[in-house]
Amino acid sequence: MNLENKVVVVTGAGSGIGKATAKLFGTHGAMVIVSDINHDNAKSVADEILMADGKASVMKTDVTSFDEVDAMINQIVEKHGQLDVMVNNAGIGGKLQARTAEHTLDDWHNVVAVNQTGVFYCMKTALGQMIKQGHGNIVNVASLAGLRASGNNLSYSASKFAVVGMTKSAALEYGRKNIRINAVCPGFTESALLDQLLSVSPDMGDKLKRFIPMGRFGEANEIAEAICWLASDNSKFITGQTITLDGGNSLL
Repeated sequence: MNLENKVVVVTGAGSGIGKATAKLFGTHGAMVIVSDINHDNAKSVADEILMADGKASVMKTDVTSFDEVDAMINQIVEKHGQLDVMVNNAGIGGKLQARTAEHTLDDWHNVVAVNQTGVFYCMKTALGQMIKQGHGNIVNVASLAGLRASGNNLSYSASKFAVVGMTKSAALEYGRKNIRINAVCPGFTESALLDQLLSVSPDMGDKLKRFIPMGRFGEANEIAEAICWLASDNSKFITGQTITLDGGNSLL
């Protein structure tokens, strides 16, 4: 994949899919800005990239704050002169699994703030710079829950459907500006969010795998491969698309 010297930001890069993505960009020669609300986690990932002879720096950022997102992009451009790739990966799930009528207001506001508004803030600021420089690439991390019904999960599902919609709308708007915008939609993938779901009952893992034709959960590095490919010049005629990585779950 052609990613050498591209300036790349990955939000939520302190763990899970974001961590795997940041590290993979590093192995392909990109300059990786590891962004996360947890500075210690982000620094640990950046250190791993540097120890592997990659290029990385750390930026503690709360994507629910427009001022922090705007400051992050401005600092990156001031230091590196451009922003080639923005990976909007930061995301959370609700604390409770509940039907819509029992869904808590806190879960709604918190999940939408990170997963939906945070992506909007990052897209808005990144696009402003990409328009100025005449090129850019955005990859949003949505979810299978943004493509099909997901019970007891309203705020998460709503936010990920929104990410898919924002991806397609923005791709339509900026295709002639040499800016590509795509999304990945992971199914059940090994991560903190999956761990939270599996904690509901001892046999939850086996139950979920029955609905996955490949019979296993996805791995973070498998999602990272798709993200890096979409961010590379190897996919330069692709925009406005959602790539589903779910082991066949959506076929059922």
